[in-house]
Amino acid sequence: MAEHHEIYEKNADVYDNLVSHEDYEGNLLSEIKRLVPLTGKDVVELGAGTGRITGLLAPEIKTIKAFDISQHMLDFAKTKLDKLNLNNWEFTAADNRMIPLSDKCADIVISGWSIGYFATWKNEEWKKDTQKAVDEMERMLKPEGAALIIETLGTGHKQPIEPMKELSEYYAFLENKLGFSRSWIRTDYKFNSVDDAEKTVRAFFGDELGDYLKDNKTAVLPECTGLWVKTV
Repeated sequence: MAEHHEIYEKNADVYDNLVSHEDYEGNLLSEIKRLVPLTGKDVVELGAGTGRITGLLAPEIKTIKAFDISQHMLDFAKTKLDKLNLNNWEFTAADNRMIPLSDKCADIVISGWSIGYFATWKNEEWKKDTQKAVDEMERMLKPEGAALIIETLGTGHKQPIEPMKELSEYYAFLENKLGFSRSWIRTDYKFNSVDDAEKTVRAFFGDELGDYLKDNKTAVLPECTGLWVKTV
């Protein structure tokens, strides 16, 4: 099982190869559009990574300004977004807790699989850091704008769970302290073959899920994903 810090800093291609196989049924965009109207909207994205959500939203919206602390990830993302032949996107390196944009500049601020790392990467100040990131989201929102946070609710599971104590506490903090409401969808991974699935999943998630794919002779890995939304 790879060290995720190292992947995000040095191996964007490994990460992108994994997430490009997730949500093969296309449920994520449909759920985002159900929660927040996209047409004609200005969007800010935190923790953009290799541009997965950026590329999903860019054809649907007016503009998107996307940020990530890893320039390595953003360099990879730019090569992907260039292929869309759109000019409504922009990538900038920045920390989720300090985004270099003005107040009330966005209709939607979205963060996918990013803010939760404050809690899971052994950070004793995770509540303070989460609060700072959410404060930044709200600062940038126009009146009646929406903040949207996307996180896992269980890799290898067909019904949502809270995968670890740290995430359970983080999700409760979002809902009970910060006023977010939760929905969830399936975003299953589908690979080209069982061997490809096992190799890719084992490298990122570890042996338990790699063994699950091998033992069940399946190229599909179940995944539940939560979406937390708040209108300000």
